[in-house]
Amino acid sequence: MKAVEEDGVSIALACRTFGVSESCYRYEAALSDENAEIADWLIRLTAAYRTWGFGLCFLYLRNVKGFGWNHKRVYRIYRELELNLRIKPRKRLIREKPDALAIPAAPNETWSMDFMADQLGDGRSFRTLNVLDDFNREGLAIEVDVSLPALRVARTLDRIIEWRGRPKAIRVDNGPEYVSGTLQTWAKKRGIALAYIQPGKPQQNAYVERYNRTVRQEWLAQHIFATIEEARDHATRSLWTYNNERPNMANGGLTPAQKLKTPREVYQSTPLKTGGLP
Repeated sequence: MKAVEEDGVSIALACRTFGVSESCYRYEAALSDENAEIADWLIRLTAAYRTWGFGLCFLYLRNVKGFGWNHKRVYRIYRELELNLRIKPRKRLIREKPDALAIPAAPNETWSMDFMADQLGDGRSFRTLNVLDDFNREGLAIEVDVSLPALRVARTLDRIIEWRGRPKAIRVDNGPEYVSGTLQTWAKKRGIALAYIQPGKPQQNAYVERYNRTVRQEWLAQHIFATIEEARDHATRSLWTYNNERPNMANGGLTPAQKLKTPREVYQSTPLKTGGLP
């Protein structure tokens, strides 16, 4: 009390005057001393262990030093000392947001292609080469075999060009078949640019990666193939269904075949909400 500290009034007289028991007064004084001790411990701990937050400080005082101080009490003092503000939030890694892939304005401007792998019923592995036109997400080919070297890739592309026409560029990753001299020579002779994505960044080839997921979920994962011939037959039927019957949200809900026949202003102005159908 101020009267005791500044005017020299006895504790007994001050307590009778203000209606406070002497035990209450002395308890508050003891409590104040304990608070000072808690504050001292917290300041020393946070100075010695700069990365410790309140939790570690409290557990140290409780479990290591054996103090029985109440959790809320210690935390109140911790906040009054503003120790909760001394630790800066952890810096988050700034991840590069991939640039959205440009949508070609016409067919055959950019194709994308990628490999997938699966197994036959007897455990033998096979691969698929998936080729996509970025303009309308049309599947141009699903080539299936146990091995698909660069020369086979080139022959597959030649077959597509015979009925589809020649693309200006083909987007690929850095797989051995794509970086081989065979495919580079093939592309140079035909005036086709090979657009390589950066290693470890499949999002730069997002159109065909998304197509791969559809192939996996709606075709490969639905069947167990006994032979390569059976897998090829299913690939042909799956490709036709994808292009002609499956709505694609990237096309405004149109199938790839529909978008190919539709004036651009129509599918650009047709937003559909169908529950997130890809």
